[in-house]
Amino acid sequence: MPREIMTVAEMSAADRAAVDSGTPITTLMERAGQAVADVIRDRYTRRPTVVWCGPGDNGGDGYVIARRLRRHGWPVRVEALGPPASPAARWAALRWKGETGPLVSEPGSAALYVDCLFGAGLSRPLDGEAERLARVMAGEAGIVAVDTPSGVLGDTGRPLGDWALKAELTVTFHRRKLAHVLADGRAACGAVVVADIGLATTGQGALFENDPSLWRARFPWPAFDAHKHARGRLMVVSGEASSTGAARLAARAGLRIGAGVVTVLSPPNALAINAAHLEAVMLAPFDSEVDLQARAEKADAVVVGPAAGVGEATMRHLFALARTGAALVVDADALTSFAQDPEALFSALDRDDVLTPHPGEFERIFPGLLAASPERVTAAREAARRAGTVVLLKGPDTVVAAPDGRAAVSLNGTPWLATAGSGDVLAGFIAGLIAQGMESFEAACAGAWIHAEAGAAHGPGLIAEDLPGLAPAVLARLHAARGI
Repeated sequence: MPREIMTVAEMSAADRAAVDSGTPITTLMERAGQAVADVIRDRYTRRPTVVWCGPGDNGGDGYVIARRLRRHGWPVRVEALGPPASPAARWAALRWKGETGPLVSEPGSAALYVDCLFGAGLSRPLDGEAERLARVMAGEAGIVAVDTPSGVLGDTGRPLGDWALKAELTVTFHRRKLAHVLADGRAACGAVVVADIGLATTGQGALFENDPSLWRARFPWPAFDAHKHARGRLMVVSGEASSTGAARLAARAGLRIGAGVVTVLSPPNALAINAAHLEAVMLAPFDSEVDLQARAEKADAVVVGPAAGVGEATMRHLFALARTGAALVVDADALTSFAQDPEALFSALDRDDVLTPHPGEFERIFPGLLAASPERVTAAREAARRAGTVVLLKGPDTVVAAPDGRAAVSLNGTPWLATAGSGDVLAGFIAGLIAQGMESFEAACAGAWIHAEAGAAHGPGLIAEDLPGLAPAVLARLHAARGI
């Protein structure tokens, strides 16, 4: 089942629904504290531990954690920011019988610290003793955060002020929040564990973790009687003679991801160069946009943009391809060519097309949107609404958004993909899946996930040319996991 990513408001609503259905808030607090204590005991050996407790329910979780760890023989003391302010926190504090004192931790004063000062719903910067703690503990190892590190905004992952705590492990409840999946928050949260505390799932969310549970059921595996034409026809537009490699990378990626017939559409002056490097990928010339349109009429999907050249010719090529009815994956130079007139690009697109910008390209066609948005999911969703098509915003936390509001965030990003040509391969993966009949939003999600898995499998030394050849192992794992 797809895993939702929740906002702070949605998580609060899930808590209220549980209470309204008859589960006392103290029961939820006890479950949460037990879950965190269990994770700590699984991850760490017994050691001197300080639990930092705030005045609210996050602090109440902390008192339960301290009690549960102490019950297993851990040397624990509580440092409280102030007296408990909520009824549930007071209930939990009364049941803690160990040492309690003020917030006085300094680096090295314990071997492990549990941050229960404030949760994901904090709406103001840290101040007073909490700010002092965040400042003096900057860079300290051995911090476990409950929900989110204190001072980190749950709906963006960004610090609310000049100082916020940073954890090596964060334990949250029920579902990840935006702070757990966006790059800023992931840097603050460290490893994230999601604990089940018995909350109900509505199934009404529109933001998901991008993993196979989201799209596995619709992955286009070939039927027993499949033939190459039934597996989709993908075409990739090549650049001029000096700029042909990017198109070949995309074509090879599309072939490896399963497209049955892949063709590079080449300007005449690049035919010989492309022919010298292609084997299973086919090759066809075009010498005008009219010719390009005719060549692409039978395509199910077309990649346009990788090393295509920035300018009017690429714009004309995109308009010609848009008239074919093929789904377009628009990347790189085809995006930048419309920097002065993004609306012209949007007018040519439909819901089956996919834009794949990196942040710089995103700024060119959606100027100011990323900076004006609270985080990348909001920006990508608004971009998809404006363009009327699927938008994949690249990054360590790649976001895929559809015009209908669905969005997904990748959690398996890897820095080894930061190499020239990697994006061309991604475009080919996505287009290859669309050519096989996969819906464009899900194809973009699946392509991004497979791309990252392939990059991580190779690791150091990865170059873009390696990526298509790494895809079959990822596909084999997916195929085996079908359980058929």
